[in-house]
Amino acid sequence: MKKITKILYFNISLCMLVGCSNNTNEEYINDSSEKNSALESTKETVKINSDSTKSSSDSNEASKEDKEILSHYSSEQIEYARVWLKLGANQEIDGLYVQRIPAGTLINPNDDTSASYPEDVIQLAGSRLVDGSVTYSGNGDGTINVYNVPLRWDGSYPAGEKFYTDIIENTKLVYVDPGNDEKILALIKLLK
Repeated sequence: MKKITKILYFNISLCMLVGCSNNTNEEYINDSSEKNSALESTKETVKINSDSTKSSSDSNEASKEDKEILSHYSSEQIEYARVWLKLGANQEIDGLYVQRIPAGTLINPNDDTSASYPEDVIQLAGSRLVDGSVTYSGNGDGTINVYNVPLRWDGSYPAGEKFYTDIIENTKLVYVDPGNDEKILALIKLLK
């Protein structure tokens, strides 16, 4: 039935384009070969359009599924997982720990000469020191400011105000990719 409908649709379209009139045999032969080539071209176009529609709907379904995978989680949970996926030293972690640090908190609480964080920051860490940590503040536009601070401070103190001021002044602006939703989901499940 679809084939007949397509042929009928094609004939009507062709008739509208070329015009329906009484032709001589020579004109009929020329028109006939033109119609056949136009028919072939139309068949290819229909096939291409139906294939691209199918591809488009397949990719739409895939993106819907991706969005649905993360739809049960907060934007903060997704952000933590994306940041760790991008910057975490060890991706094979047992747990992903989140600590919110308010603006004004000393960068190194064990040193009286320590400068304070100028903004609220988040520190992500694995359950072991070898997992590393990421201390950052979000900008709300897919970028973060990364502070180069360790999870545990070793060394002699006081380190001096300049040492901590350099940390603040040398934050790195980093773009965080949306990442793979499956990996993001796995990290969200490790959040503590």
